[in-house]
Amino acid sequence: MASLPNPGNLLNMSFYPLKPVPVPGVAAAQYAEWLGWLAKSLDDPKCDRNELCRGILTELFYPQYVGVDPGKLPAATRLALLQMDPRNVTLEPEYYQEIDVERYAPRKPLLWLWEMFDKSPLGENVDLGIRFRRILAKHVFASCGKNFKAFTFVRFSFGYNMHVGNGVVIHRHVLLDDRGGIEIGDGASVSDFANVYSHSHNIVDARIVYTPKTIIGKGVRITYHATVLAGTHIAEDSMIGTSSIVTKSTEPHWVYVGVPARKAKEKPAEERAKKAPPTKDPFAE
Repeated sequence: MASLPNPGNLLNMSFYPLKPVPVPGVAAAQYAEWLGWLAKSLDDPKCDRNELCRGILTELFYPQYVGVDPGKLPAATRLALLQMDPRNVTLEPEYYQEIDVERYAPRKPLLWLWEMFDKSPLGENVDLGIRFRRILAKHVFASCGKNFKAFTFVRFSFGYNMHVGNGVVIHRHVLLDDRGGIEIGDGASVSDFANVYSHSHNIVDARIVYTPKTIIGKGVRITYHATVLAGTHIAEDSMIGTSSIVTKSTEPHWVYVGVPARKAKEKPAEERAKKAPPTKDPFAE
């Protein structure tokens, strides 16, 4: 079972909200120009998202071959260039029977762009990456609130079944399986290497798939390597401990740990009442 922090150690902890980190002026201006172009392009109903994705990824990974006749290149290089175009790629969700092809089609180029951007030289740049993914999220999710933050290597299934509130933070290497739908409330966070599912399989015949919606309430914290199984409701302000597996819905203000996750500690009402007000977000829109 995952352990809780030692209360004695908490007395020595400091209050550490995120601090702003300056970006050199020349770089900041170029970031803003490029992101502005991207946002404007995606807002244009005439935008060919497949071509947009192909063009950006080619410039990122193979700038030396922009405008070059592929017929003059080695066979393996031609194959690599084909991967820059999402029309030449198949993704796992496309094989799911319940996929809504019409809803997925305009999102697929953006999901591929999101995934490949993270693998590019730009992916680990926190300032640029958060703002880039935020632009894509507003065109991928069914709804996306203000100040959404996603770090590197977040994966989705369809994307169109995601409903995300304000101030949501998704950390590195998180899987958000939205086959049945995922709702994430205001101020919730999902830590590194966590998995949130909204589908499961029949234990006798895996081809029988259940797709109940999974709900992550306001202010919830899903911590490192935790797993939330399909159809659960993580109640407002509850917390899921490291490496825990949630199989049942939770109650507000409780910390759950273990496999399966069980109640471990209620957040003290006095401390909740004295919680510091929100601090300035360095990535606020």
